Amino acid sequence: MIEILSNNGVIPFVDIAYQGFGDGLEQDARFTRKLASRLPQCLIAASCSKNFGIYRERTGILIAVTPNLKQQTITQENLAFLNRQNFSFPPDHGARLVTMILGSENLRKSWIQELEETRLNMLDLRQKLASQLCQKTNSDRFNFLGHHRGMFSRIGISPNQVEKIRTDFGVYMVDDSRINIAGLNKHTVPLLATAITQIIK
Repeated sequence: MIEILSNNGVIPFVDIAYQGFGDGLEQDARFTRKLASRLPQCLIAASCSKNFGIYRERTGILIAVTPNLKQQTITQENLAFLNRQNFSFPPDHGARLVTMILGSENLRKSWIQELEETRLNMLDLRQKLASQLCQKTNSDRFNFLGHHRGMFSRIGISPNQVEKIRTDFGVYMVDDSRINIAGLNKHTVPLLATAITQIIK
């Protein structure tokens, strides 16, 4: 893919919003780093809102990789202009927290450990949900949930079924059936599996 982008002069924009929730902090960034090292230009948006647990702060960074100093200056000036047009001086709370954590060896180590624990917990919840659904539906229809990564998955039910699961079981999700895996726990997984099984009958 990198070769195709390079041959066609494409400047990719990479959004890495869930780093650390997929296969691990370093593993999730591997392709983005490879892309940035092999292409003369790219844009990378990295969110810190989810993996630092500060979702309401909307904290992140935009990285512009440029081929030379002249292009860097032009890009930086344009990004500064866009920044001023949008919010000039955004709140500093989230950025300050991330800077403090990454700037301290102990805090950074604790954050990496907690992030990995969160990732593994979500994987476990996914596998438990897939297993429960397999048992309750006597099918492998929902096995994909155990193979997905990250915080969210669409469970593959219709908007009418989403409405029914909301009305009959008090289970809330968006109309495209996307659920937040991190919002589950070992007690709610069987309840969700039962509700899904009932509404797909």
